[in-house]
Amino acid sequence: MKVLFIINDAAYGSEHMYNAMRLAMKWQQEHVTTEIRVFLMADAVTVALPGQSTPQGYYNIARMLKAVIGKQGQVKACGTCIEARGLDKLGLIEGIEVGTMSQLAQWVVESDKC
Repeated sequence: MKVLFIINDAAYGSEHMYNAMRLAMKWQQEHVTTEIRVFLMADAVTVALPGQSTPQGYYNIARMLKAVIGKQGQVKACGTCIEARGLDKLGLIEGIEVGTMSQLAQWVVESDKC
């Protein structure tokens, strides 16, 4: 099975991304044959930047993304969204790739659940 998470919200303005990542991580833990894919769009692309520092006791989305990647999950960040925010020269967390709308469309077609 292939599961796709499309995330649009900023990492720390609401708990939307946090809850999506919690579900992705739990899915990987309980259904190890499932392929998890995460596509970051709009303000969600900011979470792909390295060097995030959150207060002690506060969740860290970068660590959560790295955990998903570490269990063979795929994470892409929308290239157009990255460029629109002037982030294209800053580099991304290791394992996160720049993605395109064509790739997202393909992921949607290939997914069993979105």
